[in-house]
Amino acid sequence: MSEAFPRHVLCVLGSGLDLSEMERIAAGFGGFVLDREYSEAAPDPRMPEAFEACMAAASFDEADRAAVESHDTVGYLLSAPMMREPAADTSRRLLAATAALLRSGATAVKNESSGLTHGRNRWASLADRAADAEGEELAIALVDAWVKRPIYDGDVLYSCGMHLLGAPEVEIEAAEDQLTEDELPRLLMHLDTLAIYLLTDPRADEIEDGAGFRMTEDSPRWSLRTGTCDRYDEDDLFFNPYGYVRLTRSE
Repeated sequence: MSEAFPRHVLCVLGSGLDLSEMERIAAGFGGFVLDREYSEAAPDPRMPEAFEACMAAASFDEADRAAVESHDTVGYLLSAPMMREPAADTSRRLLAATAALLRSGATAVKNESSGLTHGRNRWASLADRAADAEGEELAIALVDAWVKRPIYDGDVLYSCGMHLLGAPEVEIEAAEDQLTEDELPRLLMHLDTLAIYLLTDPRADEIEDGAGFRMTEDSPRWSLRTGTCDRYDEDDLFFNPYGYVRLTRSE
């Protein structure tokens, strides 16, 4: 396993946003600091395109887009590099910090470490869901908040962001002609079920290549395959030191 440690890098936009106040609010949730080298009280013309690339279309409304267009301050918040075990707790706390920032003057937020953004209302909803959740309910909220999916490379649908929760990325084999209106939701359900399994079942730490995986006892059997993260370099924020777990169709 790689010795690289994941960290959250959160891009926070605002209009007239006080960077020192932003850092104070985030620090109150434990261990989050302002990157003073890259944060600045000036607009960044790249932001509208950058937010669109982070799946803004999924939950942005016109007010969210206007907030990105009109921002005049860009702050970057950093978590400490995260060990595997406390990663989910760190991610829960950062989600709460994100909601607090949006209540205190921030207008848009995206995660540079998974390439994912949400609209203001969705950030608030995700934070509410995670606040008192445990077990599977918490895992689902954190995956929805921080894990970008599905991404398609022509052979597999895959995720980016599971490293922020201390787990491998999830993948599923899919030919292009399988990405139909009927089949795609089923593939995504398998992808998400595998993600939650990796985060909640102790047996996930002992996955071996060729092991079977089923959504339910009577559903088709898939095989599991593990591998190292070869999509990104170790110094890339997207790099997952825990590798991936891929669902492949059983013969």
